[in-house]
Amino acid sequence: MFASLKRSLTGLFKSLRVRVARSVRRARGAGAGRWVDGNHREARGSLAFAPMIAPYRAYRLYLPSHYHAEESLPLLVMLHGCHQDPESFAAGTRMNAVADRERLLVLYPEQRKLANNNRCWNWFDPTTHGGGGEAAIITGMVRAVMAQYGVDTTRIWVAGLSAGGAMASILASCHAELFAACAVHSGLMFQAAASPGAAKRAMERGSDREPRRAGREALEISGKTVDAMPVIVIHGARDEQVNPVNADQVVLQFAALNRFAEAESTAVEAMPGKKRSDTSAGGYRYEIRDYRRADRLLIRQVTVDELGHAWSGGDPRYAHNDPRGPDATALIWDFLRLYRRSPKLLKTPIPADA
Repeated sequence: MFASLKRSLTGLFKSLRVRVARSVRRARGAGAGRWVDGNHREARGSLAFAPMIAPYRAYRLYLPSHYHAEESLPLLVMLHGCHQDPESFAAGTRMNAVADRERLLVLYPEQRKLANNNRCWNWFDPTTHGGGGEAAIITGMVRAVMAQYGVDTTRIWVAGLSAGGAMASILASCHAELFAACAVHSGLMFQAAASPGAAKRAMERGSDREPRRAGREALEISGKTVDAMPVIVIHGARDEQVNPVNADQVVLQFAALNRFAEAESTAVEAMPGKKRSDTSAGGYRYEIRDYRRADRLLIRQVTVDELGHAWSGGDPRYAHNDPRGPDATALIWDFLRLYRRSPKLLKTPIPADA
């Protein structure tokens, strides 16, 4: 009897200690959001055009306000454009405010100047076409963060601007088992170019690569195990750095990846989609086209009439941001939050010591 009572009291005190420790950890984690710095090295991260560059990159991880380690939060990977870094990209897009409000982690990989003089992601390096190169480094970062922090593995998304948008296309295409959805702002499609010269031509007039073929190749790489990869594509109609035709190519590539029957067409206009137009308060006029497969929204294309090569609705104190709406950050979050990935599709195990 006394032994049973002792066990009961011991269990009670242990439970109380756990609860007190949990409260202390929560209290310590309370307050403003904070940055955590890290870096990741990946064996498959070498570049074809710069093989001597070590295959590692730094990153900054934003932990939202009142974060505590026991939470399992969604993770958004944000890929900056050329001439940007994690801090300026976060400030310009105001994505950390969304993280605080909606409770999510935000991972900002950082390009090295040594790897690209303009700090552009090397989306045109041939190694990325199979998910290697910097695509492998970034996914390695994601898995490292998953191993160290509480991440809801069904809600991992990727978004990027310009060169970061092109890399987001690659990540979603080559690692569709990991990401639940993606956002491409002023970017290019998967396999848009395989050399610096071809990259320049693709930015100026669109890729020479046929989007349907690129989409089918992405489907092969993903192992045909992924039912869908939802994508939101945002582009300015006045973009003089990345021709708006690239947005149409991204849509067609993802239409093929998502097994749209209409993807056999070579023009976005031939795909049946629901179209609507609007003007944000004090902002530009924009058009939204939604493409559904079996009544499921999988592709959303947003074309902003007067927008150039900049984040729509961003903070103008930082380069490559246009303060006039629509607010790309809100559009992206409202789209991405709709999607989860089946945990069964997380095929690659996370190393215990990552």
